[in-house]
Amino acid sequence: MASSQYGLLGPGPGALGPEQLEKLRDFKIQARIANEKYLRTHKEVELLLSGFFREMFLKRPDNILEFAADYFTDPRLPNKIHMQLIKENKAT
Repeated sequence: MASSQYGLLGPGPGALGPEQLEKLRDFKIQARIANEKYLRTHKEVELLLSGFFREMFLKRPDNILEFAADYFTDPRLPNKIHMQLIKENKAT
């Protein structure tokens, strides 16, 4: 039995062909581009995540899930983000 890039048994029944792999690669590239454009136009996403990570590393909670739930459901969070956006816009 000849060995191939797929091993001794050949490709599995769900393996993608070369054309499908190329389409998948193109899709992934386009998705990354779209995600990057979205993040560049929504600065609040960066502020939300960087604020969360900053607080998490400062407080180092034992229960990360509970900490994350509390952080992202804090009723003051939208105002904090809004104020940070204003502050950054004034700086530029």
